[in-house]
Formats: sequence, structure tokens, C-alpha cells
Amino acid sequence: MDSAEYERKIAHRFAAFDQDGNGYIDRADFNAAAARLLAEFGTTARCDKGQALYTGAEAFWQGMAGIADVDGDQRVTREEFAGGAVKRLRDSPERFAEIARPFLRAVIAVADGGNDGRASVPDVERALRVLGASPEIAGVAAQSLDTDRDGKVAEGDVVSALAVYFTVIEPDA
Repeated sequence: MDSAEYERKIAHRFAAFDQDGNGYIDRADFNAAAARLLAEFGTTARCDKGQALYTGAEAFWQGMAGIADVDGDQRVTREEFAGGAVKRLRDSPERFAEIARPFLRAVIAVADGGNDGRASVPDVERALRVLGASPEIAGVAAQSLDTDRDGKVAEGDVVSALAVYFTVIEPDA
């Protein structure tokens, strides 16, 4: 991959977290994502699923800040994201799973209309759109997450796929 492609991928992944587009990732971005997901699926913040989603969002934020917020200002800039988060996650994909799993588990639970621990492909697509994916990308991604083609997506499928997505290989210097 050339450096222009690498920079494009970093910018795209950063934008997925920078929900308000203010140029940095912070706790408010994670809380906003949680609030939008709850609104989309008609789930209250005070119910068990809502509480789990906010708790997962906080855990994800704390994990992100812990590996990327170099200056300790409780904000992750694009440079910190590229230099910290992406590199560390590439070197340790299991770390991504560790910090993302509580949030992703809660997203699946909120989108899980059948309460069986798996969300339907259309509901995963809805969740991805709420989180900022374009309709086209959300549709393709949701379909690809259904690895056994049963129309449902489980937590493990999401964690693995997102770890791969956020593992951006740097160009050779």
C-alpha cells in the first residue's frame, strides 16, 4: 500500500470515531454513538441494554485513550490515532478485541430483536448506518459479517471483523 492509500484509510477510520467531526475523538463521541443507537432501536438508556451500551462505550473510550492519548488531554487527535491506536492495534489485535468487546456486545444486544445474542443482518446494517457508515458500505459490511449465512450476526463475528478493519498496514518507507 502506498502512503496516500494509508493516509486515506487512517482518515476514514478516524472519522468513524470522530462522530461530531470536531477533529478529535473524545468521550462525547462514544456517548453520542450510544445515544443514537438507543434512539434508532427504541431502547431507553435506563434499561439493562441501555446501561450496558453506555458502559461499553465508556470502556471503549478508556481503552482508546489509554493506547492513543499521548498528551493526556482526554482527546485523541488524528495524529495520536494514527501514531498510537492504529499501530498498537496492528501489533496487538487481541488488544482491540479487549477494549471493543463490551461496546460491540452491547450494540449487538440493542440490535437483537429476538434476544438470542445475535442481531439480524438488516438490524446490523441499521446500526452501522447510525454509527456513520454509508448505506452502501453498511449493507455490504452487514452481509459480510453473517459468516454462516443464517441471517444473523454474532458478537464474535463483529469483533474479529472490526479488528481486521482497524489493522491498517503502514506503507514501506
